[in-house]
Amino acid sequence: MQIYTYVPAGYTGHVVRVEVDIRRGIPGTDIVGLAGSAVREARERVRVAVRRAGLHYPRDRIVVNLSPAGVPKSGAGLDLAIAVAILDASGQVSGRRSLLVLGELLLNGSIRPVPGVLAAVSEGAERGICSFLVPAQNAAEALVLTRGQVLAVGTLLEAVRLIDKGSRAQVLAQKGRVPEAVSAPSEEPGTPDFGQFRGAPMIVRAMEIAAAGRHNLCLVGPPGSGKTMSARTLPSILPPLTVEESVEATRVHSLAGVLAPGVSLLRQPPYRSPHHSSSTEGMIGGGAIPRPGEVSLAHRGVLFLDEALQFRTPVLQSLREPMESGRVLLARATGNYWFPSDFQLVLATNPCPCGNLGRAGRICLCSQAEIARYWRRLGGPILDRIELRVAAGTGGRPILTGERGESSAIIRSRVLAAVGRQAARYRDRPYDRNGRVPAHEVVEACDSAVLEQLAEISGRLGLSNRAQHSVLRVARTIADLEGSDRIGRYHLLEAVQHRRLGERTGNPADELPLSGEWEGGAG
Repeated sequence: MQIYTYVPAGYTGHVVRVEVDIRRGIPGTDIVGLAGSAVREARERVRVAVRRAGLHYPRDRIVVNLSPAGVPKSGAGLDLAIAVAILDASGQVSGRRSLLVLGELLLNGSIRPVPGVLAAVSEGAERGICSFLVPAQNAAEALVLTRGQVLAVGTLLEAVRLIDKGSRAQVLAQKGRVPEAVSAPSEEPGTPDFGQFRGAPMIVRAMEIAAAGRHNLCLVGPPGSGKTMSARTLPSILPPLTVEESVEATRVHSLAGVLAPGVSLLRQPPYRSPHHSSSTEGMIGGGAIPRPGEVSLAHRGVLFLDEALQFRTPVLQSLREPMESGRVLLARATGNYWFPSDFQLVLATNPCPCGNLGRAGRICLCSQAEIARYWRRLGGPILDRIELRVAAGTGGRPILTGERGESSAIIRSRVLAAVGRQAARYRDRPYDRNGRVPAHEVVEACDSAVLEQLAEISGRLGLSNRAQHSVLRVARTIADLEGSDRIGRYHLLEAVQHRRLGERTGNPADELPLSGEWEGGAG
């Protein structure tokens, strides 16, 4: 029987073959093949677990080879594979041609869940492996991609019995030990609703456009203006993930070890909100054995940076390549690793270090140099990639007297209709949302009069080529929300209105409304 296991390394990882040789000699177990400390420690865990399961651990010289030998092996997820390979070599288990095994062993023979099961099953299936032995708590994600046999077990003894004569039907009915394949909840409990907002039509409108087209968004305003609440309400109007997107996002979460036990697929777009003290490695990913960072955990979802300009400059600048390419490439001495990172960036920040710029009844104590230095952390290249920029304010009266806005359910219905139009339009393309459409294609949706008007506006505002294409993408989304097949004049004007903040000088603080002229906060 050929025993395989899996070592996470980037998005793909490595399928590793476990070979065992047992010969007469001084009793002992050697693990070779560039094994890390956690893998070498498996010798004692396996020996004790085998004996406590009532099985025989050979009193001979045992050599465990992990092939390919040049690939670093780390983590405790190889425990169960090593145990099964030793039992197979000693004739205590048999019955399958090839088997991919994952799981961490406790000393009493119990099996703990491990990260990366979805990736392991996917890579194993590509290698022609049809049988998979996984911990019971990982059964749901293991069943997502494979049509082969999934053996989900809770103990080493149970694993031995199922390898000999188990079947998928038997495993799924195994005394209720295997959780049913379930999806993550579609909405977080207690998610706010846009119907609670008063006097903030521009913010809500920008959120709707961003959700429909997957556009990047920046909210600028003094403390208490509703920036954070608005951003945290965005998930209530986001469309669900497609099957392909769901598998990709779930795979990244599985590799990171943050997928909840018993969950098969993520249905709603991930929403990540790291603290402003996050490191570059925490944001982008990395480590000796690379792990996904926040930009990858937000793949196919939203990356929200609250108090964005409090993040360190290298952290903010590290977002540039992932925003452009949709993936993160990590170069290490052991090789190059990559993770997907097609995320929607949402920023919320104060207009100045003290937060009082433009705030009614308050005095800003920041100098022009301090404000310029404050915004320089973000930089022009990042700002140029943000299509929607909204000034959020605290007018006071709208919060108390303004009418309630539309509920998230109503807004979400329009978003879903717009997303459906985009999916039909781009069904034969590698992209499905306006925020990812190439420049040449969005230009074809415009009449000559609209392009002439854009050229005139670009001359006045000094829009770069990327900015002009971004305006057209947003205008295309606005047209989709209205059910229009072509980009019209008013679609273009609204898109420019959402873009113009900070476009002339590169510093949004220079163009913020004066005190008392903000549109109003969210209540």
